[in-house]
Amino acid sequence: MIRVLLVDDQPLIRSGFRALLGLEADIEVVAEAGDGEEGLVLAARHLPDVMLVDIRMPVLDGIATTRRVAADPALAGVHVVVLTNYGMDEYVLDALRAGAAGFLVKDILPDDLVHAVRVAARGDALLAPALTRRLIDRHLAQPPPAAPAAVLDRLTAREREAVALAARGLANDEIAARMVISPLTAKTHVNRAMTKLHARDRAQLVVLAYESGLVTAHRQR
Repeated sequence: MIRVLLVDDQPLIRSGFRALLGLEADIEVVAEAGDGEEGLVLAARHLPDVMLVDIRMPVLDGIATTRRVAADPALAGVHVVVLTNYGMDEYVLDALRAGAAGFLVKDILPDDLVHAVRVAARGDALLAPALTRRLIDRHLAQPPPAAPAAVLDRLTAREREAVALAARGLANDEIAARMVISPLTAKTHVNRAMTKLHARDRAQLVVLAYESGLVTAHRQR
């Protein structure tokens, strides 16, 4: 059973998500919180597999909440997925840096929400492709990244290509199609890159791709 904690200051959002997830035999919403502080208390009490956390909340926002979950060894098995609106792109990278496993937009389709919870519960990163593309567009318009591109020297050319595609929001099967390789090989490239770059998860690869300039270089070739 996948245990989910909902953290959002809007009761309507929480009740909607609870109703949708409650239809699934393998998912249980164990608790709801209206702010980050309450969410942390309930996370320690229930030890959920997945926390769906709104970025903008009173008392303690989603980024600070995510940071505290990531820093707490007792919550090591909790996967935080942040919820955002399309007009709030600027917060998403901060959430990923704080330790979020991924992000979703609040108008996600019901089937996609259920799939997202299952993906997050098994420890895979969750990056909404549409929002990922918007983040990249914003990044390309900004000054050069601060992180040195030399960090990517540890990767092979194929691993770099796989990371760039992953940072654009592509899943392993989509990466495989672009690179003309099998999905298993695509997954291997991404996993090896995570190991070499000491990334906690796939979401951290997105941050590294932005900050090293890899995405910009890939888009301009």
